[in-house]
Amino acid sequence: MRYKEYKFMVLSDLYRIAGDARATTFLKYLLIGGAFKYNFWMRTCRYAQSVMPLKYTVYPLARVMLNRLTYKFGISIPHTTQIGSGFYIGHFGGIVVNPKSIIGKNCNVSHGVTLGKGNRGKNKGYPTIGDNVYIGPGVKIIGSVKIGNNVAIGANCVVTKDAPDNSVVVGIPGKVISMEGSEGYVNNTDYDGKI
Repeated sequence: MRYKEYKFMVLSDLYRIAGDARATTFLKYLLIGGAFKYNFWMRTCRYAQSVMPLKYTVYPLARVMLNRLTYKFGISIPHTTQIGSGFYIGHFGGIVVNPKSIIGKNCNVSHGVTLGKGNRGKNKGYPTIGDNVYIGPGVKIIGSVKIGNNVAIGANCVVTKDAPDNSVVVGIPGKVISMEGSEGYVNNTDYDGKI
């Protein structure tokens, strides 16, 4: 990962959470913002681990900070997880993501969400989440499920089957109930890299 990409990821996360990416907003949310603080150290771990001088200087500190926040906030998203820009954690607590899951850009994750591995059967594997996806509180997505772009998944849904683009999925097991998608749930997606 290059520094320019790292900076874009961090600031796009901030923009999704705060609505702007100014330096004062960055400092405020880094000091007192739980979700952004977690995102920052997760992105910093990933970046620092990939740059040789930082791997032995910044990475150990970043890893300690991320581990501390994992226990403090109840969020377990390994820094090795492939996550697109504009990642938004609505409320922390009980969030568990398998490191081999793939999350697209501008994804909203609420408290109590699990993206887990399926160990057997046709869904053996890991979830793949598209762009502009809203994942409501308590949602469980298990196995090699593919969630399309602009999908909204309702609270406490258990998703074990693929969800097409622009769908709304609810229930146990999750079923598509409409094709109205995530519009209105996923906001501040237009970060252009400028401050």
